[in-house]
Amino acid sequence: MKLIQRIAYYGVGFIIGLIILFFFLGGKKTSCDYGFDARTLKNIRTKQIVFTAETEALQKQFQLDTAAVRTILKKGDVDFSETDRDLDSCKIYLVNGEVHEQYLQLRIQNCTKTAKVLGIREIKD
Repeated sequence: MKLIQRIAYYGVGFIIGLIILFFFLGGKKTSCDYGFDARTLKNIRTKQIVFTAETEALQKQFQLDTAAVRTILKKGDVDFSETDRDLDSCKIYLVNGEVHEQYLQLRIQNCTKTAKVLGIREIKD
């Protein structure tokens, strides 16, 4: 069998495999959250988000709604160098993200059933 025939067989099998994967996984909400940021943010997003009175005032100051906070929690980056993960029960994470042309940092306390937003601040470049 010539090399070109092997490549053609491989290509046909590869395309058939992609079609099968697309068929089985196409309608499902599957995700590949294997990175540290992605796993941490997904863990926070699955919980009930609670805002303190201070953060509700900061939301009004920065003209944010809960959808904007969810956007930061979906597309943001976790700053592990400033994060306090050594706590036993509720770890505190700093999440940086951009929304409405503002670069913000959320301070989030991640407990077992809730994620409490402790602070919001704007980061200047």
